[in-house]
Amino acid sequence: MDAVDRLWTRVTAEAPLPPTVLAGAAAVALLVVAAPALWRPARTVVTIAHEGAHGLAALATGRRLAGIRLHSDTSGLTVSRGRPTGAGMVLTCAAGYVGPGLFGLGAAALLAAGHAVGVLWALLALLALLLLQIRNLYGLWAVLVTGAGLAAVTAWLPPAGQAAVAAAVTWFLLLAAPRTVLELQGARRRRAAPDSDADQLARLTRLPALLWVGVFLLVDLAALGLAVRWLLL
Repeated sequence: MDAVDRLWTRVTAEAPLPPTVLAGAAAVALLVVAAPALWRPARTVVTIAHEGAHGLAALATGRRLAGIRLHSDTSGLTVSRGRPTGAGMVLTCAAGYVGPGLFGLGAAALLAAGHAVGVLWALLALLALLLLQIRNLYGLWAVLVTGAGLAAVTAWLPPAGQAAVAAAVTWFLLLAAPRTVLELQGARRRRAAPDSDADQLARLTRLPALLWVGVFLLVDLAALGLAVRWLLL
């Protein structure tokens, strides 16, 4: 019980972030998202959040999660079983491109409440759950490496350092989410993604795929705007 109490104390420890640290973390995240050389390897983290959101939505809507695959080209696949149509399938399919932004918004809420260290532990818990559903070697490696990096931060950095990393990860998720939507539309324009989430939703709902792309972008931008208001303004 003492170990549990100590762990809980670490998870819920308050670590307020000065505005300069928050702004600096945002600048670092923006650099990673904007620089092609940094974006390509970092995009795997967004794929993890994307596929994890599909999986959470599937479970929340009563579908049975059959496995998640992550690929070296930063694509992924989440397989769930249940009705091939209906609200559950629509919500599961729609969750992917809004997932990173909503995860980032949740992390921003914790940061705003002073629980920056809790952001890292929440992400570690989600990665542990995701690990149980991974069905390929690259996906296993990607999740383990990401989890190991977060675990190293929680083990070796002081609370102030952990809080700064938590802020950078939060901003990265918030800024990366809209970029992936723009990339999606670019691929659709080149006819390189005929089975994208937006196109699958178009077939499920009979609403234009471009409308769904707009919904994804609107949700992600709204999440970013709320986070900026909570953390910087």
